[in-house]
Amino acid sequence: MNLNKVFILGNLTRDPEMRQTPSGQTVANFGVATNRMWTDPTGNKQSQAEFHNVVIWGRRAEVAKQYLSKGSLVLVEGRLTTRSWQDQSGQKRNRTEIVAENMQLGPRFTNAFSQNRDNYNQEKTSAPSLPEIQLDELETPVNPPTTAAGKAPLEAGAGGLEEEIRVEDIPF
Repeated sequence: MNLNKVFILGNLTRDPEMRQTPSGQTVANFGVATNRMWTDPTGNKQSQAEFHNVVIWGRRAEVAKQYLSKGSLVLVEGRLTTRSWQDQSGQKRNRTEIVAENMQLGPRFTNAFSQNRDNYNQEKTSAPSLPEIQLDELETPVNPPTTAAGKAPLEAGAGGLEEEIRVEDIPF
């Protein structure tokens, strides 16, 4: 059995470009940058960026065009494929791409998001609050229940309160 599966989580390097094939299928292309960070043997932090080309088809392409833009965080699940063609000068060209099968959008931090968050916080603060209950207002039983041995079930032990469990109280 063989497996060709890719998961990348990164930021878009350019806005998605959407088009339709002659048969009417929608397709979008965009780039994603991923970063790898590590500490070298001398203790210095290092980082390396990788750039990936992503192709996405159908309704997912429309969603990508509508909701993604340069800098957006996206999780892409798909498979690797390599295309070959000859350019105008006759040279053979290759391009490895991720054909996206699933896509998950990252959080959106826009002005609309900030306004909605502020409206939500205002609604929360203007909503009626529940009354506070003081612990000394709670009713305490005058005669605490006792066990068959005549002891109260709650006794202060060395580590705090301990509760005696009776077999009759177990529901199963």
